[in-house]
Amino acid sequence: MNLCVIPARGGSKRIPRKNIRGFCGKPMIAWSIAAAQESGLFEHIIVSTDDEEIAAVAGAHGAEVPFCRPAELSDDYAGTTAVISNAVHWAIHAGWSADAVCCLYATAPFVEAADLRAGLERLQSGNWAFCFTATHFASPIFRSFQQTESGGLEMFFPEHFNKRSQDLPEALHDAGQFYWGRPEAWTQGLRIFDRHSTPLVLPRWRVQDIDTVDDWYRAEILWRVLRTN
Repeated sequence: MNLCVIPARGGSKRIPRKNIRGFCGKPMIAWSIAAAQESGLFEHIIVSTDDEEIAAVAGAHGAEVPFCRPAELSDDYAGTTAVISNAVHWAIHAGWSADAVCCLYATAPFVEAADLRAGLERLQSGNWAFCFTATHFASPIFRSFQQTESGGLEMFFPEHFNKRSQDLPEALHDAGQFYWGRPEAWTQGLRIFDRHSTPLVLPRWRVQDIDTVDDWYRAEILWRVLRTN
């Protein structure tokens, strides 16, 4: 059995109620639920939330909300791994025997059912603990710099100043869509970004973090362009 867990707490600060805010005609979380349903991979699609309104919206779109997330896992400092571990423990105690558990973010309107299937295939292709979506940085991180207190600049990696961009290693970052993992990897609290994980690399044009209002507007524009084409 495969289990999908969608974490969706109610206390979003930068975009209030963003998990159920309308996005291109649906509550945001509904897009993730629909992708999970379309994938045909999951016996259970559950939403981990502390919020009654989120629970109601999730249930109306076909997800299960079989428990209320504990308060200690619902503040600004609760990590994703701990939240999914809590859900896995609940499933075990409920008698569900999961072979793989997918954490699917509620704010991932660009996620596709085909990617969920490809992620599971990669997880099962070897002795991997996790498989998650990633994408390339738009610019080489080894030529990055920061502004100093005096107003000047300093490179993070000055030893690479004279190297050509094409001679530098390509770096990946988390695409923030989903994370497949073995149940024991979640419950043991293994670090996702480590050697026991494998990435499913997505093109940059299908990746958009949604942390600010500006991100939200950009995501809606991109979503409509992609759906039109």
